[in-house]
Amino acid sequence: MKIDNEDLKRIETIKSKVEEDSRVIDKIVLDIIKPYVKDLDNYVSFIKECLKDGENPPTTTELDDFVMNLATYIYFASGACEQLGIRDDISKAVYKEMYHSKRSEISHGTVADKDSIAELESMREQIANIAYNRAYKTMKAKVDNAQELLSSCKKVLSHRLQEMELTRIGGN
Repeated sequence: MKIDNEDLKRIETIKSKVEEDSRVIDKIVLDIIKPYVKDLDNYVSFIKECLKDGENPPTTTELDDFVMNLATYIYFASGACEQLGIRDDISKAVYKEMYHSKRSEISHGTVADKDSIAELESMREQIANIAYNRAYKTMKAKVDNAQELLSSCKKVLSHRLQEMELTRIGGN
């Protein structure tokens, strides 16, 4: 396949359009999930800052705090994730309803023409559906990753407690 300068210009135009439209969707998704995931994001950022100091790893008390707080934030974020799942389902139903409504109004043209017109007429609803779907997936990924962080904290805490017990037993 040979790509000339004209092709490169078209590709660059498409790329710019995709980036512009993506920024809009990204902002919508962020606006949707922010109230649900703000506390979890802030706490994970706090843990990240604590871990940056490699010379002073978190104390056992801090790890215990990480475990308890993460579990709490995950609990609430998981419930919010389910709420977003409901909104994703509803936005999909709204999109389908609009598509089928517009499709049924069209009385002339080929099947492909009718489908194309109905898709164009229901594009806003489809974009809303895409945004809620991405919001749900983003929220779920954050909860899943926070679960992994919680598991890691538990393992480190458990290892430390075992070491402390061995030290206590060995010291007697």
